[in-house]
Amino acid sequence: MTPDRFFSLVLLLESREAVTTQDLASALGVSLRTVTRDLNWLRDAGFPLTTQRGRLGGVTMLPGAGLDLTRLTPGEREHLSLTGLDERQRSDLNAAGESQRALAKITATRASRAEGLLPLAEIVHVDSRAWRQPRADGPTPASLIGPVRRGRQLRIEYASARGPGSREFVVDPYGLLDKAGTWYLVADYARVPRMYRLERIATWSELARPRRTRKSETLTSVVDALLEQWERDHAVEVSATIDPSQAERAQRIFGQQLLRANEDGCDASGQVTIYFQSLEDVRALLPFGSSITVHSPREAKDRLRDLAIELADHYTATSTS
Repeated sequence: MTPDRFFSLVLLLESREAVTTQDLASALGVSLRTVTRDLNWLRDAGFPLTTQRGRLGGVTMLPGAGLDLTRLTPGEREHLSLTGLDERQRSDLNAAGESQRALAKITATRASRAEGLLPLAEIVHVDSRAWRQPRADGPTPASLIGPVRRGRQLRIEYASARGPGSREFVVDPYGLLDKAGTWYLVADYARVPRMYRLERIATWSELARPRRTRKSETLTSVVDALLEQWERDHAVEVSATIDPSQAERAQRIFGQQLLRANEDGCDASGQVTIYFQSLEDVRALLPFGSSITVHSPREAKDRLRDLAIELADHYTATSTS
């Protein structure tokens, strides 16, 4: 169980007389199996839980058995407030050690039922990185935490996703976003919100000037708007198969527009989804020739066929003239 889920689960149990496992799963955003495993973990750690079946039943924590935060340092209490992070994300932010120390302090006084057993931390190791996943270039999320928290502007050199070269920007950061396993710096550039992939930030430096973000916006509101804009701008969803020899090239060209069927990149089938702003943009697939096969939608297949015929006709006419 991650520290933030432990913290959220105990607070949910403390705040309600009885709560069903389904309600807990919905509140925490996990499966029923995960909630059941977490509740068993709490029982093994010495938290007195009772379960009552029936329409009005649920899981209850006995009064006076909740969290004791008095032994935590301010930093440990702050790290417990970072909810929704998995082990990999905590590691990226250098928050794993602090969070684990906080969790160990909270549960230390409740180990009576686990006497004689080896500590879970000694027998369980979590590594959330995908197999054969290359180490990303660019700054680590942890290295940017300090400047972002100090509210300073950043000067970044950002590599283009569509070719060689990079540009320099002075940005006003809101914070960091982990989206589908990729870290982004969310910031305003010339008062316009943008997401910068950390792996494409070649160099960066912290400026003395304070950030000038829009006062009415927060990290959450800016991220929501950017994701909504991205989905609106990529309205055509193309399902395709890419020859493995062209997969890296396609990923480099299409960037965020291309999603693999298997997120760990180990799927040899080459199944992908590519998002385009409009149907006419599928012409970007032509340079790949037969190494990309489009399966759907029908409109995309028909447009590619028509474009290929036009191209063939063009060169047929040229060769005969």
